[in-house]
Amino acid sequence: MTERPKEQTLAELAPANHECRLCGYVYEPLKGDGKGNISPGTPFEELPNDWRCPVCGAPTKQFSNIGASNAPSGFQDNLNYGFGVNRMTPGQKNLLIFGCLALFFLFFLSLYGLN
Repeated sequence: MTERPKEQTLAELAPANHECRLCGYVYEPLKGDGKGNISPGTPFEELPNDWRCPVCGAPTKQFSNIGASNAPSGFQDNLNYGFGVNRMTPGQKNLLIFGCLALFFLFFLSLYGLN
């Protein structure tokens, strides 16, 4: 019996961002680099050898992979379940969860105003 290959999440399939260890600049492949004439969609691995950090001028070997951002954390097959929550990025889910908790807390405090 052959084993199925490990399925990857959408966050794992998305292009990874790289952060400069010297200044903290984050290269996002989906945005590219306007100063360095790097078009959007260019992966970090395909940057020219003479490309430098637009903030501090560090070479590409000073960058570390920090993973993808703004990508849903689930699998492609599961995106249509859960009232659309599965299509949300982790940051959007945090905002929804803590926003609802804050709203609940405000409603709870408003009960003290009832006499």
